[in-house]
Amino acid sequence: MSHTQDRVPLKARKVSFSWEDTPLHWVPGDPFTTHTINVLHLLLPAGERWFVHVYKQVLPYIRDERLREDVIGFIGQEATHSQAHDEVLPHLREQGLDPTPYTAQVDWFFEKLLGDRTLPPGKARKWWLMERVALIAAIEHYTAFLGNWVLNAEELDRRGADPTMLDLLRWHGAEEVEHRSVAFELFMHVDGNYRRRARTWASAFATLVFLWQRGTRFFMENDPTLVDGKASFKEFYVRGRRGLLPTTGDMARSIPRYLSRSYHPSQEGSTAQAVAYLASSPAAMAAEKGSS
Repeated sequence: MSHTQDRVPLKARKVSFSWEDTPLHWVPGDPFTTHTINVLHLLLPAGERWFVHVYKQVLPYIRDERLREDVIGFIGQEATHSQAHDEVLPHLREQGLDPTPYTAQVDWFFEKLLGDRTLPPGKARKWWLMERVALIAAIEHYTAFLGNWVLNAEELDRRGADPTMLDLLRWHGAEEVEHRSVAFELFMHVDGNYRRRARTWASAFATLVFLWQRGTRFFMENDPTLVDGKASFKEFYVRGRRGLLPTTGDMARSIPRYLSRSYHPSQEGSTAQAVAYLASSPAAMAAEKGSS
């Protein structure tokens, strides 16, 4: 079955954001929602640098020219995402939240645990490369899920969330929806083993849940404005019901979709909506104007 009907050429948009007017709690009066979403700034720089590193290694295995173009476009977008989220971290430090103890652990996770291993050329080295390609496909299922969510999270607007932070999240989310099929199609092209897909999904999901709750707890406990900052699953569940975070039900329903043998990422989100947002995003419009 072909899934090329809504394919768009992928390009990196050299966006930039100014953070001086963004408050610590950029969702007014809601540190928990703010910090749960802020975990993105801790995970994504290292994670997306790792994506780029792995994909540069897999390029020689790609035998389809159009897929190669998509992967090169994906690499450009992910590198830009990493940089954009990295630039939020000095702003957090200025507001009394130094994320270094947590980001050092995330860096270790991607660079050491999931990094290149000293393996002999041949089967072992290729096996480890394919494992990581499959892991990225599983992670990208959730970045597309989150991208689709944030593009439609109107409650954040109603609560007066900071417009610059919303633009960063929605620009990034729109590009995740725009390139949502690339990682899965690359995995299917170079390997496609269903047992590997299911196994690496389980690893990716468990790791993301662990790192996310740990990051939220880190922020809540270290927020200088909170006396007894706590993070809990109940708070996450309640914010989901209010439309401020993804719902636990939607997250649960995303699992069988990915594990279905007929799964394709085009089922997640809308390319038309993503492209429409990118045409109206203040940062993306400024980048387009600057490059023309």
